[in-house]
Amino acid sequence: MPQLSDENTFMKRAIELARHGMNNNFGGPFGAVVVNNGKIVGEGYNEVTSRKDPTAHAEVIAIRNACKELGTFDLSGCVIFCSCEPCPMCLGAIYWARIDIIYYSANRQNAAKGGFDDEFIFAEFGTSPQQRKVKCFQLIPDQGTTLFTEWIHKPDRTSY
Repeated sequence: MPQLSDENTFMKRAIELARHGMNNNFGGPFGAVVVNNGKIVGEGYNEVTSRKDPTAHAEVIAIRNACKELGTFDLSGCVIFCSCEPCPMCLGAIYWARIDIIYYSANRQNAAKGGFDDEFIFAEFGTSPQQRKVKCFQLIPDQGTTLFTEWIHKPDRTSY
């Protein structure tokens, strides 16, 4: 595992952000920082309840801020420090952003004890769409498929 000279400092900052957001009633006890070349380029804390936005997780906000700071949607070469093991949504965002390494402090079992039980969502990914708690139905698949054909042939597309 690559070592960063300031990895504990970055983790402490993520925890500090989590505490700030929690103590100011912005949302749950979660904070995150994205680091590039030893410098914080994006920070975030959970703002789900204050923004009334279920996607306003610390990691997502930190990723958005890092992308804005660096002027890119590709965070290859970056590292993220999270006060807690990322939930399924945040883990997906981290993968989509192409972040190289995730460091976290508390784990998902700690989060479950605090009332944030992500195990249900992790388990849902292993079931077929027809067996999930949130019902899934495919409609007019030919039209949806056509979009991808158009995308493949779009000469000015930006792949990601």
